[in-house]
Amino acid sequence: MNRFSRRETLTAAAALLLAKSSSAAPARNAAPRAALRLGLVTYNWGRDWDLPTVIRNCADTGFQGVELRSTHRHGVEITLSSQKRADVRRRFADSSVELMGLGSACEYHSTDQSELQRNIAETREFLKLSHDIGSTGVKVRPNRLPRGVSVEKTIEQIGQSLNKVGKIAEDLNQQVRVEVHGRGTSELPVMKAIMDVADHPSVGICWNCNPGDMNGDGFRHNFKLVQDRLATIHIHDLRSDQYPWKDLFALLTQVDAPSFTGWTLLEDGKVPDNIVRSMHENSKLWKQLIR
Repeated sequence: MNRFSRRETLTAAAALLLAKSSSAAPARNAAPRAALRLGLVTYNWGRDWDLPTVIRNCADTGFQGVELRSTHRHGVEITLSSQKRADVRRRFADSSVELMGLGSACEYHSTDQSELQRNIAETREFLKLSHDIGSTGVKVRPNRLPRGVSVEKTIEQIGQSLNKVGKIAEDLNQQVRVEVHGRGTSELPVMKAIMDVADHPSVGICWNCNPGDMNGDGFRHNFKLVQDRLATIHIHDLRSDQYPWKDLFALLTQVDAPSFTGWTLLEDGKVPDNIVRSMHENSKLWKQLIR
């Protein structure tokens, strides 16, 4: 099987971008800039909390919303009955915390077409669940560039699959949020090429604050490649200096993409000893960054 070097991956993505540039869609009308808001992704902070605890801890620490990750203890899954879906919706409606979305592991890169169709069908179920419980979108992802298949073919498959689920999302008044994720697919020129194929307006990008965001021509260049398709932002523990937080937030205040929700959602794999205290500290740092 072929193994793609980073240079080969980016060369293929650049060729697709060049081809697209000659037939670019008309510019979208500018929308009012979305106000930035702080939320939590229950991966891994909150993965062991039930739903009342998620809501209480977010409210107590100044987190305005939450993206609930599938498979975690709060149990908000596509298998929920209608009655339980209504209960989830009611819990958030009665609180100060917004259920802004769901986090799935749905992905569209597989060379196995039955697996691809299974992921598209599962995305449909997550979008229905999101609609029923009162949230506004579902996070999905590419996960890799498969070996033995051209980069261009994989980009086209992922993009067209996103258009299919984007149409489902549109019918349900939902948004598909594509996480910048996976081996090869987390390169911003590759994500740009994917999104040029996935041009459905109900599909946007979930920026993921990856180390690779500084690759190539640098952070600002990579951000501007996709800023007109941003939907949500996954930030990490703001107490870490391993990412240019000030630069990111300065750029976010200028985003006026129609798809941008303003949500900046804390998602961190490393679980601190005291999650609630860490949320308090991150909330304070977040407020400083948006001043």
